[in-house]
Amino acid sequence: MDLSVVLDNKKLNIRACAIIIHDNKLLVHNNVNESHVALVGGRVEIGESSEQTIKREIMEEMGKEIEILEYVSTIENFFDADDMPYHEIMFVYRADFKNEEDKKIVETIHNVEGKDELRYDWIDLDKIDEYPLKPKILNNMILNNNFPIHEINDDRK
Repeated sequence: MDLSVVLDNKKLNIRACAIIIHDNKLLVHNNVNESHVALVGGRVEIGESSEQTIKREIMEEMGKEIEILEYVSTIENFFDADDMPYHEIMFVYRADFKNEEDKKIVETIHNVEGKDELRYDWIDLDKIDEYPLKPKILNNMILNNNFPIHEINDDRK
């Protein structure tokens, strides 16, 4: 069961995600029905650590095994989606694929669960500000490579 709860018409969401970089490109989760992209990962399940979440999500969605390299950040993220205010706590790690051949991938990775609307694209770090990466606070954090850090992002203002 996901750690995502609706309380008084507001949603509390616990998420874990990974920064995976190959050839100066960042791997992002892209739902073609949305106007933004996000780091790969997903919702933490009850009884699961944030590191386990990232490993499970990437295996389920991409069929790839990863290793966690380091803890990067915890972000308290406030935003509106689906006509509802969200309070999201996001754990961010640097990670990479375990398989040496997978570490060479820089083309789009398709969802292995058959969800055609989901794909995993690589965005150029030199042009990161041109992409709709959410939360926006990630742009400077990733480019400055200054970890660990605790950030609060409030898109409601």
